[in-house]
Amino acid sequence: MRLERIVARGFRNLDDIERAVPPEGVAMLGRNGQGKTNLLEALYYPVLFRSLRGAGDADVSRFGGPGFNVTASICDQGRHDIGSVYQVSGRRKRITLDGAELLRLEALGRWLAVAFLPSDVALAGGPASERRHYLDRMLALADRSYLAALSRYRGALAQRNSALRQGRGEMADAFDGPLAQAGAVLVRRRMAWLGPADEQFSSELAGLGETGTGRLTYRGKPELADPAGWTSALDDARVRDRARCLTTVGPHRDDLMLEVDGRELRAFGSTGQQRSAAIALKLIEIETLTAGRGVQPALLLDDVFAELDGGRQRRLAARLVQPAVRQVFLTAPRPDELPAAVSLPVWTVESGKVSER
Repeated sequence: MRLERIVARGFRNLDDIERAVPPEGVAMLGRNGQGKTNLLEALYYPVLFRSLRGAGDADVSRFGGPGFNVTASICDQGRHDIGSVYQVSGRRKRITLDGAELLRLEALGRWLAVAFLPSDVALAGGPASERRHYLDRMLALADRSYLAALSRYRGALAQRNSALRQGRGEMADAFDGPLAQAGAVLVRRRMAWLGPADEQFSSELAGLGETGTGRLTYRGKPELADPAGWTSALDDARVRDRARCLTTVGPHRDDLMLEVDGRELRAFGSTGQQRSAAIALKLIEIETLTAGRGVQPALLLDDVFAELDGGRQRRLAARLVQPAVRQVFLTAPRPDELPAAVSLPVWTVESGKVSER
């Protein structure tokens, strides 16, 4: 899968751009604050049709502007244009594939990419919600049946919680069945992913130069992988749920535990270990998407080499930057901050203006 052309108008501080994209990718260079990460964000937007930094669409629009348009022309067994237009007035978003309007859930993952950001260290050192989001995004892009189950689960959960907040316990109980059916799919798919991912996590940490044995474990209720297992779990939590006015069991409460030599990285890992663990999870994401979709996702790397020593830079660059295999987009302030293994066409970004070197 290759991005062949990108169009972005009204996006963040970027000047309007419409340009062809080299098949091997691009190194985007420029001083901090000039718009490199904004350009990377525009490239990723047609993957999930939302900001990779968690910003709302109104905040992604150029300040004072009417909205934005981002369109990616991709080559994947044919050429397709996938894009989105957002209007600040009315907060309306329209997503299209080759001119035909699609629902967001239908459009997700038509363009496939994995993004590495400096903030991704939160995957190892942050709250459980960061790792749940990682699991849901990755597995939904790899498997549309997971995406469908996730949508059903979130809908049933929202309705059940709404009934609990209103003090309508019997109405909340009516959503136990839909919650169990969809939730079991999520837990079962997460557990199936965990086996090979655990082995790869340890291998990737070693490849990045970390010592010790890495482990991934799932903190949750494995019995919820079967819809029948939900009956007793929800019964046991019913009094607690009604008291707290929310659903306290299910995959929306679970966590992915990262350990080295039996010690939880979130609590005991050094900053370097947490950074390596986050990179390892992203490498696993690449493999998961490739296996699930049969294509290599593009890589978007935002200054990912800056805080690594020379040895780790070389190892990571050798692992990631394989233009013959995948398309790579990365940012750096200066050419000398790129590992020697990186040889890509260069775009410069200055005050939001993108130009070719």
